[in-house]
Amino acid sequence: MELPAFSVSNLGHALLCMVVAAALGSVLAFRPRRAGGPPRLAHVTQSQIMMAIVGALVMLIVGASLARAFAIAGTAGLVRYRAKIDDPKDASVMLSCLAIGLASGVGLLALATAGTLFIVGVLWLLEWREPWPATTFELKVAAKNLAALKPKVEALLGKHHIRFELRETTEAHIAYSAQVPQGRRTDRISEAIAALHGAEAVDVVWEEKKAAKKG
Repeated sequence: MELPAFSVSNLGHALLCMVVAAALGSVLAFRPRRAGGPPRLAHVTQSQIMMAIVGALVMLIVGASLARAFAIAGTAGLVRYRAKIDDPKDASVMLSCLAIGLASGVGLLALATAGTLFIVGVLWLLEWREPWPATTFELKVAAKNLAALKPKVEALLGKHHIRFELRETTEAHIAYSAQVPQGRRTDRISEAIAALHGAEAVDVVWEEKKAAKKG
């Protein structure tokens, strides 16, 4: 049985390879582009960086073993055509799991552990500033003395990281288009809005807006 050609003493070199791959992948992902072009998509740039790291890890696993190279090619093809993945970054994580499994299967346990920790760290850094998905609502607030309540409501929405746009102002109510981040509970925000007006009655209504279907 062939012994793995990798030891704990090789970890420094392996980590250096993955760091360089991540750095070079970042250079390509965040390359200067002509002004006026389409905006960068977070999940695309993150996936490009992750794919550079996965490529380095796979080559570290393959080494000079032709058998490992064929095994990786076959299993990667299976993932590509059998799995439906919406977020490209999830595809890179799936390939990372494949690489970790291959490393573990051939006995490269130290490399598998180091690769896992490194990829988890990179994903945390990439996703730390990634915007959360948001749901669009029409928010209507009805109360007396809306002129005094309006700036307080807008300050509260900003405090909860809710992006909003004023759509309508009447004597009876104010209406906003509000982007509510995933995980925010509108009932609690409604209670906070009602509390802004003290003992005065406040009517708060959230109406979810469905995305328009294409085609």
